[in-house]
Amino acid sequence: MNNRITPYNITELKENEIFVFGSNSNGVHNGNAAATVMKFGAIMGQAVGIQGQTYALPSKHIENLKKHIDDFLLYAEQHPEYIFLVTEIGCGISKHSPFEIAPLFKEAVHIKNINLPLSFWDVLNGGIQARIKQVAEKESPSVSDFCQRTGLSFTILM
Repeated sequence: MNNRITPYNITELKENEIFVFGSNSNGVHNGNAAATVMKFGAIMGQAVGIQGQTYALPSKHIENLKKHIDDFLLYAEQHPEYIFLVTEIGCGISKHSPFEIAPLFKEAVHIKNINLPLSFWDVLNGGIQARIKQVAEKESPSVSDFCQRTGLSFTILM
């Protein structure tokens, strides 16, 4: 996973990289990544799919997003020559959380040319609590011992 994290702020792309972003159903690219996606070839009025070095996923309505993500995953599998940099789709203007969106990308874990935001990896790997608990179990005789040594609350990890 560690080498498949999408950078937080993408300002340039390598020739084989595709910027995957959340669009709206009208293909009006506004919001956090608007200027960036236009620079990389996004087409105003095109709501979904590959556009230059971008791939748009309409993210406003979560009930429709799963189908678009499934289509994207298939596209990525069919194009191993590209590295897809998935941004925090749906977590800006659309106001969804990584806890809602990340599970829709669970199959991306097995597709080696898809990078995900750290927040999505965190959710898919069980969240920060699960990771801390893994460390606690590995580094200490018990979780309670780990909590005592680090000052973490035992209830957070259970």
